[in-house]
Amino acid sequence: MSRTGRPTVVLVHGAFADASVFSRVIPELIARGLNVTAPAVPNRGLLGDSAHIALIVRETDGPVVLVGHSYGGAVITVAGSEDNVRALVYVAGYALDECESLMDMQSGFAASDLVGALVHTPVPVDGSTAQGTDVTVEIDRFPSVFAADVAPRIAAVLAVSQRPLAVQALTEKAPTAAWKTKPSWGLVATADRAISPEVQRYGYQRAGMTIVELASSHLVMLAHPESVIELIEEAVRATTR
Repeated sequence: MSRTGRPTVVLVHGAFADASVFSRVIPELIARGLNVTAPAVPNRGLLGDSAHIALIVRETDGPVVLVGHSYGGAVITVAGSEDNVRALVYVAGYALDECESLMDMQSGFAASDLVGALVHTPVPVDGSTAQGTDVTVEIDRFPSVFAADVAPRIAAVLAVSQRPLAVQALTEKAPTAAWKTKPSWGLVATADRAISPEVQRYGYQRAGMTIVELASSHLVMLAHPESVIELIEEAVRATTR
């Protein structure tokens, strides 16, 4: 058991961002007596990223509640299979099924505004003469696509400090879906222009999650942190003896 006798909340950020997107959530969770960690996700590929988070989970003392935002939802779908994970919380995230990739899941729905705002950049690949490709979001379009209801000065900082996502992260398939065996909660951001609310809702309903909906942009934890905190606390209460 962790040092307070309560689960550790592991906050997993998504693409084009880092753990600072949880800056309005972390202090409140700590103030409420929860252990919190917000690791950096490499954003290099679903298999490697989920293995990275799974290692952090395994090394965490006691039970874990995994929270995934955006692409981080896909990551916790795989990493959440670790034995000490008690619950999954998806925040405007991808709840993939087994043998499904982000592109597979997106293919059944109309493209969001994000697709037309992506910038593809060639990057070197370690140990290979071939080039890889990273994607980011056009700086000028980042606020409207990702953060329409976030303070403009914060959105501007996030736009110029993006963490790129490797294209292979879009095509690698989830080898497992932890929501099939772990209780799960999902928050749909109904004003999301990055991941369609229909995509979020479909994944959550397919998984039989407890679902809440909120009129918010993609960066719901910055725009409406209290709603994210309440959902996390609900998952903690439901899975803590």
